[in-house]
Amino acid sequence: MSSPRAAAAKVASKGKGPPKTAHKSAAKMGVKDRAKDRAKSRAKARTKPPARPPVTPLAQPAAATASAQATRLAADIERALADGRIDTLSPQALQALMAAACKAFAAQIEAGNPVAALAQRTSVTPTEVMVTASGLLRAANLAVFELGMWQSWTGR
Repeated sequence: MSSPRAAAAKVASKGKGPPKTAHKSAAKMGVKDRAKDRAKSRAKARTKPPARPPVTPLAQPAAATASAQATRLAADIERALADGRIDTLSPQALQALMAAACKAFAAQIEAGNPVAALAQRTSVTPTEVMVTASGLLRAANLAVFELGMWQSWTGR
């Protein structure tokens, strides 16, 4: 009687049956063959450094970058005003900043983030707040009465 390996080799040599493959199946491998394969795998793993993804610096989110820029701009404007330079911003730049600040504040409130319009301890005076609020209401063609009605309806 011949061994199963010999029979398989005989069939494969006649062109019948499954083609020979480079690796033997686990069922056909002997103990020595499996040990050799494991030793080869270990040696290969030792010679090859583990593949690591390239290290890339973490990109800052756009919001963090915009926040940092806005904070620097606010400090620059405060310094200029303290030096008496009221023409630091052109009227168009001031209007663009005011519009963006209004939109950003409203978006935070609408999203449910109860952010205060100004910090608790700020250098903004009550008069400056009233002048700005009046200017915003006038620019949107709103009266103080309408603001009061809207506040009573929305609870804001």
